[in-house]
Amino acid sequence: MNRILIPIDFSENAKRALSAAKTISEKEVTELLILHAYQPYIADVNLTPGGVLPGIGGSDFLNMTTELEDEFHKKLEDYADELRAEGYKVRPLWILGSVHSAVEEAIEEYNPNLIVIGRTGTGGFLDKLIGSSATQIALHSKCPVLVIPPQSTPGKFSKVVYATQFEYDETDILREVFVLLNHLGGNLTLLKIQSDTQPNIQSDNQYIAEIKGNFAITDDQIVFRKSNHVLDGIEEYCDEVGADLLIMSSRERSFIEEFLINPSVTRKLIIDTHVPLLVFHLKS
Repeated sequence: MNRILIPIDFSENAKRALSAAKTISEKEVTELLILHAYQPYIADVNLTPGGVLPGIGGSDFLNMTTELEDEFHKKLEDYADELRAEGYKVRPLWILGSVHSAVEEAIEEYNPNLIVIGRTGTGGFLDKLIGSSATQIALHSKCPVLVIPPQSTPGKFSKVVYATQFEYDETDILREVFVLLNHLGGNLTLLKIQSDTQPNIQSDNQYIAEIKGNFAITDDQIVFRKSNHVLDGIEEYCDEVGADLLIMSSRERSFIEEFLINPSVTRKLIIDTHVPLLVFHLKS
């Protein structure tokens, strides 16, 4: 893995994401791209006289915002210095704009193999409807995205669960998964949750045969569980076996399918799961 991109806001969530990235990286090979997306405060001239805060002059406000920007710049460099002292290859990135736009810009310029991002607390109504920054990045980025929830303290990724429907060809994704697991020394279980709400169009045996033909997968590594809700079934199984990494694939959906007819289980897991979630993207 040549490059890992880690958006950071200097919070505890960002530290957890950075810890996970360090676990996955190879010091001699992997470059850690630590990205801070900076959005300078712009006062609304329609709300405050002169476009500044009440009681603060224009020059004072400019000094305050400059000092804040300098402070964040220093924090980013401090993070980079600490990583270098630990022996990691690191490149600090300072990009103006939202987290989502900054990540897209960094992807275009540096082509990372993986993004690791910390998620805030459980999403509220708007997060579930529109999607938080972590959700949008995980679902739509061009490379795999590892989402670290706030309940997680990433350590060694040894017990790995790959949640699948056995409805699509996931050979390319599984190939990447096995490369990662060989590096991490992890064990993989393929999990399918059987639920009345989950479509079951293609024959499971067809895809299982293809997977066994391409990878060293044994019968005891393929698990079927029944549950009223797919999301609950996945989380219950992960808790039962003590999984420290959950992997899923995501595919492009229409707006109607995504939000109204068949909401994505992957989207729901990104927002709610307490297990680190690695999202790959199925190619059309």
